Amino acid sequence: MKKLAVFASGNGSNYEAIAAACAGGVLDAEVAVLVCDHTDAYAIQRAAKFGTPVFAFCPKDYASKAEYEAEIVSLLDSKGIDLVCLAGYMRIIGDVLLKAYSGKIINIHPSLLPAFRGAHAVEQAVEYGVKVYGITIHWVDQTLDGGKIIAQEAFHYDGNDPEEVHRIGQVIEHKLYIETINKILCER
Repeated sequence: MKKLAVFASGNGSNYEAIAAACAGGVLDAEVAVLVCDHTDAYAIQRAAKFGTPVFAFCPKDYASKAEYEAEIVSLLDSKGIDLVCLAGYMRIIGDVLLKAYSGKIINIHPSLLPAFRGAHAVEQAVEYGVKVYGITIHWVDQTLDGGKIIAQEAFHYDGNDPEEVHRIGQVIEHKLYIETINKILCER
């Protein structure tokens, strides 16, 4: 059985979708650890429901990004992680983690990359007035939301409410992320 690490910073709905897919046999994998950079994130409560071990940390408690990433790498290595799935993890992955898990880190992003990179993609897209939104899953590299695209799904929306776009997108995210993780795991 393949082992996943899911990284989240907040709500954790994508974590829960992945964990539920594992528990239900949709994914032949287990979430071996949830890594969270906020000790009060709701994702931690979701992880408790599934019995997923959690590594929650405060980046300010470390001298550098390299220091906390070295601790994360050690943890991932100890659990035999096959794939790292970023799911609303709001930190840029640094050199330590990238080097250790090169080609094994994916991210989900709420836009049709390469358009609207960064933390406020939906708000930027709404402000710009786009009519076709989407979700992208990509490999993580040194660039901000710039790694090679693995999967995308578009949807039409002709309004101006970022929260509604997020709600519509989240339904697509959960399905597309599971399908993509399954495809990657089957190829390994």
